[in-house]
Amino acid sequence: MDAEITRAETTERARLLRVRSYDIDLDFTRGPRTFGSVSLIRFDCRAPGATTHADLIATGVRELTLNGAPLDPAAAWADGRITLADLAGRNELRVVADCAYTSSGTGMHRTDSGDGSAHVYAKLAQAYARTAYACFDQPDLKSPFTFQVTAPAGWAVLSNQPQAHIERTVDGSQTVRFHPTPPLPAFTTTVVAGDYHLVTAEHTTPGGQRIPLELACRADLAGHLDADALFELTAKGLDFYTQWLGAAYPYAKYGQVFVPELSCLASEDAGCVLVSERLLFRSRGASPTRLRSRTGTVLHEMAHMWFGDCATQRWWDDLWLSESFAEFCEATAQVRLGLDPDAWPTMSVTEGIAAVADDRLPSSHPVASGAATVSEAIATFDGISYAKGAAVLRQLSAWVGEVSFTAGLRAYLARHSYGNARLADLLAAVGEAAGKDLTGWSKAWLETAGPNVLRCEFAVDAAGRFTEFSIVQEASDRHPALRPHRVAVGLYRRSGDSLERVGRVDVDVTGERTAVPSLRGAPQPDLVLVNDDDTGYVIVRFDPRSLRTALSSVGRLPDLAARAVCWNALIDMVRQAELPVTAFAATLARALGSEPSLPVLSALLDQAEWLIARFATPGQAAQARALLEPAAAQIPGLTLDAEPGWAALRRLAAVGQADDVRIDAALAADPSDAGRRSAAACRAAIPDAARKEAAWLLLTGSGAGPETVTAVAGGFLQPEQAGLLAPYAERYLAEMPGLWRTRDGHMRVRLANALFPYPAVSAEFLARIDEFLNAGTADPGLARVVRDHRDTAERVLRAHALKPH
Repeated sequence: MDAEITRAETTERARLLRVRSYDIDLDFTRGPRTFGSVSLIRFDCRAPGATTHADLIATGVRELTLNGAPLDPAAAWADGRITLADLAGRNELRVVADCAYTSSGTGMHRTDSGDGSAHVYAKLAQAYARTAYACFDQPDLKSPFTFQVTAPAGWAVLSNQPQAHIERTVDGSQTVRFHPTPPLPAFTTTVVAGDYHLVTAEHTTPGGQRIPLELACRADLAGHLDADALFELTAKGLDFYTQWLGAAYPYAKYGQVFVPELSCLASEDAGCVLVSERLLFRSRGASPTRLRSRTGTVLHEMAHMWFGDCATQRWWDDLWLSESFAEFCEATAQVRLGLDPDAWPTMSVTEGIAAVADDRLPSSHPVASGAATVSEAIATFDGISYAKGAAVLRQLSAWVGEVSFTAGLRAYLARHSYGNARLADLLAAVGEAAGKDLTGWSKAWLETAGPNVLRCEFAVDAAGRFTEFSIVQEASDRHPALRPHRVAVGLYRRSGDSLERVGRVDVDVTGERTAVPSLRGAPQPDLVLVNDDDTGYVIVRFDPRSLRTALSSVGRLPDLAARAVCWNALIDMVRQAELPVTAFAATLARALGSEPSLPVLSALLDQAEWLIARFATPGQAAQARALLEPAAAQIPGLTLDAEPGWAALRRLAAVGQADDVRIDAALAADPSDAGRRSAAACRAAIPDAARKEAAWLLLTGSGAGPETVTAVAGGFLQPEQAGLLAPYAERYLAEMPGLWRTRDGHMRVRLANALFPYPAVSAEFLARIDEFLNAGTADPGLARVVRDHRDTAERVLRAHALKPH
């Protein structure tokens, strides 16, 4: 069992050591299972004679040498650690190891395609660097890295820095050496090697900095690499960030590589960003929704070059700060560059509602949450770390003023680039620039968990005018913190087919109840909307008249921010079993034709599908889809799936109208890796016990990558097939502990989430979950995931009992 990386031990190791350099030599010519890894680490010890350890997870260690003296691997290497005793003031550690490729989209991932091509990439965040080479795997021991890679001669080979030298050998291989990097944490290093198609360019920023650019993808996808558009977007982003942040781009090049089966949408490796192939558009004519997603991802990862890679947080639990900043920067850049003036309200619908959902779960945590281990820190990388963090940073910018906020960011980067920082360093820089003490703000918004709910309470006279009006603030029993909120209250009345705003007041909400005397005497409108401009991180609820208006006419609101607030409130009501999923589907079907934003429409339909898959009975699922599918088909340019043909076939398979013959024909027309995943998802959707068993074995076997798991699980769990899926409720509880023990961090979480059998939820299953949790034998990380799903499942049963709205 590999040892956990703990905060206490890495704090002591950082106090003890200073790493001077890494030389990493990787050999990818040894076949499809393992690769050679040689690490040469030069480091200083502040307390000569002390003992510490290096991190390495490998299939075997051939050689260990510390300061010229050999160490016995059988004695020094165990549980993912190399014991280093009696250190000198200056030290040199050499480790020769055999390491394993993965298929999980983390570590040193390798994909071998049916056409004989191979594609390798290193996705080393968080704490996977130790699976690729010996290192001190923690963010605050940064060092220059020099990579050398031996690979087949026909392979493209990339890394964080430009190539320095290539040597070709007579045995059909090549050795590529790269220039040393600036100081980096191990988790932002990468190498990419394989049958990749590479395109290069160069961009000069307004400050005169010349930056070589790279784009790469699998060779068989070269026709889908829109290099001109991507280079143009990259150039705009580099220009914006270097000017806005007042800091040059910190690395020698900027590369972006589209890779298969990545465990996330993208990974911010310094100078060589990994991007999921999902953002390469194989379908003709990419939709505005997918273009926006790719634009946002490119700008998000680029922001990390400054926040996270160059100025790095001290430990894993503070990496939320770089993710929150990247989200904030992504939206800011889209607005400032004119790419999406509605970036903030669009992000609210696409990502903000997910943050609220995570924030309501038993596992909710403060944005800035402490974690004793890497596993605990990984568990907090969720919507709270991303979208909630970005929302509260936006609030901070508004509170201190944009000029002061930007000055604080520039000061923070100037002080901490190529080093490490903490939340306190950021607050100090922004607070100094603004002349404000941010301690209270941080405590309210970053150090407490859970969202607040705001609702209005009022009385009216016989003429229908407000005689009193208050905003009531609520918090959950688990997280009772009430916070200060500055929100707008919008008053809307019907005007023909539209809703027009006839009044607006700004309110500083404090405590449980805040009176709004300025609204006394105003006529009660058709809709009272708290947080009208969507600048507050809050959940809102409607009075009865306003709810009727929202359900019938949300699409008639003139401003996207107001519509986003309404949509998020309605989605949250479904999640909280306060509104039937069919009522939400009816509202969305009515509004589709009046919503001009295709990204918002796509996000809302994705939300609807998520809600149907979990909160609908079989009959409700059929009713909701019967409302939504014909309405969506009438919207020009609206694409609900990256592969619409496969999506349509999957729905036909789910209702028993597509068999193996039809799926085989589609696969023959699209024999790509993506096509094979889609075909497997279609087979998993067929309402047949044997197909369900085959899908379960595929999902729980060792060969499925992260994108395969997501696709096949989506086909497997159909809400109309509750009876067929009933046996998998018990199998989930029986088999998940073993899967959790044998899979790496990200993949086991993905499996535990993707396989939870919502269509089979029953009172009996909830009781079995309680037994599972009360036994106390489950890994704490697995128990956390299951406890969250149990919370949702309980609300699912309440939703099933709701009366039609």
